[in-house]
Amino acid sequence: MSNANSGGALSFLMKENIVAKPGFNRWLVPPASIAIHLCIGSVYAWSVFNPPLTRELGVVASAANDWSLSSVVWIFSVAIVFLGLAAAFAGKWLEKVGPRMVGLVAAFLWGGGFIIGSFGIASHQLWLIYLGYGVLGGCGLGLGYVSPVSTLIRWFPDRRGMATGMAIMGFGGGAMIAAPVKGWLLSVFSKAPEYLGASDTVATVTEAGRLFVESAAGKVEVVIASAAQAASLPGGGEAGVYVVGTGNTGAASTFMTLGIVYFIVMVIAAFSFRVPAADWKPEGWEPKPAASGMITKNNVHIDQALKTPQFWQMWVMLCFNVTAGIGVIGVAKTMMSEIYGTTMPLIVTASFASTYVLMISVFNMGGRFFWASTSDYIGRKNTYHCFFVLGTLLYLSIPYFATAGAAGGSTIYLIGFYVATMIIFSMYGGGFATIPAYLADMFGTMHVGGIHGRLLTAWSTAGVLGPLAITSLREMSVNRAISDLASKVDASAFAEKFGAPLAQLDQLAAAKTVTIARLMEIAPQGTIDPTPSLYNTTMYCMAALLVIGFFANLFIRPVKAHHNYVEPKAVAEPAE
Repeated sequence: MSNANSGGALSFLMKENIVAKPGFNRWLVPPASIAIHLCIGSVYAWSVFNPPLTRELGVVASAANDWSLSSVVWIFSVAIVFLGLAAAFAGKWLEKVGPRMVGLVAAFLWGGGFIIGSFGIASHQLWLIYLGYGVLGGCGLGLGYVSPVSTLIRWFPDRRGMATGMAIMGFGGGAMIAAPVKGWLLSVFSKAPEYLGASDTVATVTEAGRLFVESAAGKVEVVIASAAQAASLPGGGEAGVYVVGTGNTGAASTFMTLGIVYFIVMVIAAFSFRVPAADWKPEGWEPKPAASGMITKNNVHIDQALKTPQFWQMWVMLCFNVTAGIGVIGVAKTMMSEIYGTTMPLIVTASFASTYVLMISVFNMGGRFFWASTSDYIGRKNTYHCFFVLGTLLYLSIPYFATAGAAGGSTIYLIGFYVATMIIFSMYGGGFATIPAYLADMFGTMHVGGIHGRLLTAWSTAGVLGPLAITSLREMSVNRAISDLASKVDASAFAEKFGAPLAQLDQLAAAKTVTIARLMEIAPQGTIDPTPSLYNTTMYCMAALLVIGFFANLFIRPVKAHHNYVEPKAVAEPAE
């Protein structure tokens, strides 16, 4: 039986049956790739769901049975981990069946994950959200991420960087579009709970930590909302007592709507995929001989690629570039507010900080297209040299801008900090977008999608390493700063301020009773506030990671010939 028929009823989805006919316009493929990446890129806007999920029952405020923030935030992490696992394990399957089949499965998993999550929210079953959005949705993320990339690389051998940059730019921009859309949908579907009156006019009783009011139907559980919490209700509201379970955050309906929309868009995009014929190349294009040193004309099998030092060098490069990028993304807004919010309060306002976060997305997205396209002209190796050399210098400059800005109050340091972090964000995105083209240069295009999938385990690793490093290093800096300040304050003033002797500093600091801000209130005049320098150690460590990445890139060489794939020779059938 021929390959064309081996897929049975689903043969129209298989790779061999979506080969483009002569004259096909290759520019029809990038929109489909970008559409899929815009859909799955919305994962980075997960934080929009944290507030409504933590008050799903109370709506205006968290009720006793509502999920805690700590139990909800890990849903995003589970999705990212399964992204890496799915991309790694489905690589061979992608190369076998092609992008249309993989794109369709990704649509079912990502869209279906939202729909299952919707049922989980409606029935208040947290495990269903973890299963739907985290596990199944995460697998959809991984498949949706890698399927368009290898296709574009084959369609644009003359502009590999630009092609992958276009698709992965969509992933970076997905959150920028999804965040306001999700916020709007939540407001459309939300419903205010029943209002009973101001808290001083309604008699409440507390039982087992829960708040109740007596009614004709018996005890009814309630929550008490502040003016700020009530103001966030659709149409606004008044501070006071609200009945639990009578309102709606809109989260379940938002999940359902997004699941259906993402599914439809991704299915249409998947059916738009075509692959070029085996011997196809752009009209009039020939590979540049000058670039042949680092761009192979051979192919390496996916299993053999893992046996080469080049794969692991690139794994280290991607992992450390992403870890360092997360190092700044994780603390950038906090740094901006803590360092410049007090010294330049008229400039660094709440709206300034919000705009800063928006610009992070803009540069993350734009950097993906800019750096990947640039790599077509200066080469992938030189592009990664830019990331590591320029990045190291920028990371080392941040402590200077932070400390000098807090001390001097000059806007030039704020501008320097802003520019440095934005370039870092662009290179963070650029690293993601350039690596698929780098892999194609090294290992050929035969299994580039699968090899890229396996390399994305570096992303999963960085997703754990980055936040862990940031929190640990900052905690060390805070503890060191508190100890240093405590050694300068008067012991009696300390005891009077905190109601305990200086000997109990560790316990008081662990309980958050003693903080840097409160110690500064009793510190001797002229004592420098250590808050701006809390991030210095983090930035120095991130710069060190980039130095390691620089040497991993510096020593990369073309893959040795014995790793190249050789087509097995056909065995002649014996004559009858």
